Amino acid sequence: MYRIFFRLVFRWMDPERAHHLAFGWIRLAARVPVLRTLVAALLAPRFEQLRTEAFGLRMHGPFGLAAGFDKNAVAIDGMTMLGFDHIEIGTVTGRPQPGNPRKRLFRLVADRALINRMGFNNDGSAAVAARLSAREAVFRTTVGVNIGKTKAVPETEAIGDYVLSTERLAGHADYLVVNVSSPNTPGLRSLQAVDQLRPLLTAVREAADRTVTDRRVPLLVKIAPDLADEDIDAVADLAVELGLDGVIATNTTIARDGLGLVSDPALVAETGGLSGAPLKERSLAVLRRLYARVGDRITLIGVGGVTDAEDAWQRILAGATLVQGYSAFIYEGPFWSRAVHRGLARRLAASPYATLAEAVGADTRKVTA
Repeated sequence: MYRIFFRLVFRWMDPERAHHLAFGWIRLAARVPVLRTLVAALLAPRFEQLRTEAFGLRMHGPFGLAAGFDKNAVAIDGMTMLGFDHIEIGTVTGRPQPGNPRKRLFRLVADRALINRMGFNNDGSAAVAARLSAREAVFRTTVGVNIGKTKAVPETEAIGDYVLSTERLAGHADYLVVNVSSPNTPGLRSLQAVDQLRPLLTAVREAADRTVTDRRVPLLVKIAPDLADEDIDAVADLAVELGLDGVIATNTTIARDGLGLVSDPALVAETGGLSGAPLKERSLAVLRRLYARVGDRITLIGVGGVTDAEDAWQRILAGATLVQGYSAFIYEGPFWSRAVHRGLARRLAASPYATLAEAVGADTRKVTA
């Protein structure tokens, strides 16, 4: 039914307007007690065999919502109601900012992909922190907070900007993500270079520990799929050296060639980060390389091109403890998470592994053995 609705309505609507419309419906449903209970019962079935632990946090399953969908922490319960096991909000910046001029979001329907150059449009870390502090949770879930650099802040002051967001948000985060991999903030990706990443991550770690004294807030870094292999290895080694809790692989790509894109060339040529199905192979390759490098010493989250249960299963076998999605939700609709969970449960039952934890990295270990 959703696919018919998408073809008849959403496909012809401006993508950002369609997002806000659907987002509003989700938030509204989550505010109505009886309705949200019924929706959760239908769309968020729990499978005991999929229960997952990561960073010392227990989750109903491994499948979560990637950052970018709920930038301002306004629909955590709504997205949990739809079946996501963890919700990563953001990207949140130190200062509020409107993002790039519209039009800045494009659908590549034939490729099941999106191109965005949103530019970290968000309410800023102070407003998001206040919202999280005032939140009365309806559904228990894990909330990750993804932070990035304010566009107006020069690269020389980037660390202070990240530290400011950390001080405001760490206390409300089940885990914290340093985003240095969006292609839509000038100069941001240069922070992935190890000589710049080391002091940034060290400062954020110290700020989180200084701000939150009653627990250790897990810290992760999110990287781009466009890194060269040697740079992936360098980030992996740095993550281990600094005692990071995890790496998220991957963000969107600026690449277009070699992805087999069949959409209108004018759309393909739009600047911004490409996400969705065409990113699948590169994102999976980065994940495999990371796991081969770090093994079980840190937790990996696989994201990028996850469209169905088989994609999620392949991420787990490659080394991901958690898997995230976003773009496919636009095309698959509200039943997507339920389908992924059911498919994962079937694949686990048919596998030689007793638990999901046993399956993590199994294929990568075979290749590297």
